[in-house]
Amino acid sequence: MKLRIHGGRLIDPASGLDEIGTLCVADGRIVAAGESPEPFTADREIDAGGLVVCPGLVDLQARLREPGQEHKGTIESETAAAAAGGITTLCCPPDTDPVTDTPAVANLIQELARRAGNTRVLPIGAMTPGLRGEQICEMFILSQSGCVAFSNAERAIVNTEVLRRAMEYAATHDLTLFLRPQDPWLSANGCAHEGAVSTRLGLRGIPGFAETMEVARLLILAEQTGARIHLGPLSTARAIQMIGRAQYDGLPVSASVSAHHLHLTELDINDFDSRAYLRPPLRTQRDREGLHRGLVRGVIGAICSDHQPHDIDAKLAPFAESEPGATAVETLLPLSLRLADQGVLSLSEVIAALTWRPARILGIPAGTLSPGAAADICIFDPERYWTVAPETLISQGHNTPLMGWELKGRVTHTLLEGRLVYQLKG
Repeated sequence: MKLRIHGGRLIDPASGLDEIGTLCVADGRIVAAGESPEPFTADREIDAGGLVVCPGLVDLQARLREPGQEHKGTIESETAAAAAGGITTLCCPPDTDPVTDTPAVANLIQELARRAGNTRVLPIGAMTPGLRGEQICEMFILSQSGCVAFSNAERAIVNTEVLRRAMEYAATHDLTLFLRPQDPWLSANGCAHEGAVSTRLGLRGIPGFAETMEVARLLILAEQTGARIHLGPLSTARAIQMIGRAQYDGLPVSASVSAHHLHLTELDINDFDSRAYLRPPLRTQRDREGLHRGLVRGVIGAICSDHQPHDIDAKLAPFAESEPGATAVETLLPLSLRLADQGVLSLSEVIAALTWRPARILGIPAGTLSPGAAADICIFDPERYWTVAPETLISQGHNTPLMGWELKGRVTHTLLEGRLVYQLKG
């Protein structure tokens, strides 16, 4: 099918494109961006006047809950929500049930995603069998089955020798490791940032140096092994400083942050709102400003959703006994766009952090509107307001600290390889 999208503001940070123009698509590929080639007869046209046309978003971390926790969400439900958020490619962490530590599980996830047809799902393979941290997986074999990176999810590999061997293995086979820096001993049983708010509420805290101490360990090991590592989602200003120095020294390290941590702080857990119980925890205003600086300086390469849908009961327990995480794929874009409204980043820089920069971290040909690229396209209205409510969310999980917020920026169309997978009604 041939498609022409006309009248919109085309923004493609990968190629430096930012102009009002036309985007032409044929056979699932982008034919031209800027001016319509002649002759080009479209089977369908989309009037994007007043809208922004950009590459489909690339989300580095989104849990889909399937296989194993279908009562929280399924690949079909959560990829439909992702498409509504303009996401066309997302990475699924390995803490599924069973764990993504065999080609069979990796293939199952990809097959279920193909059947759903909403987004491209890239599994992240497990670094250790069962995520137990005792020995390393055959990561190269998993990479042959479609795993784009490897992680131990939220379970730290305590045995430094095992972690070292995993990094050496990854370096040998040119694989990327996704690591969540959180010292398991300092963060054990904690549920909020260790500070004045957690003390006043009587909640066990997780100190900021639980993150920075683990960042230091991982950076030293990366330097020794030559492994390519990605750290995130991050939450502290000090961790950003450390990673920035490592990048300056030439270490192959990248970083990401969740959209929630760019706007919320520890103050948002007041009244014991379990919807604001996240891991890593919401930190201080100073940390939030440090994350902003990390984006401006380019230390943080990507903004992710860290999507974690839950069933209703998971958030009804007392704060410390509830389950951490928030549904986030549908609010990723509007939360990120607030950075442009606040003057932290330009609109093009925001889109870069959601598209080609995360694609570059993964080493995949995505996040661009360049001719010849797959026609993964997000079209959104930057001026449209909408309210986060159960009836406006497609995700099976409604656990968000943004419930009731009015957000600015709404996706109107999402295309995956030239196929319309989402269109806003009304």
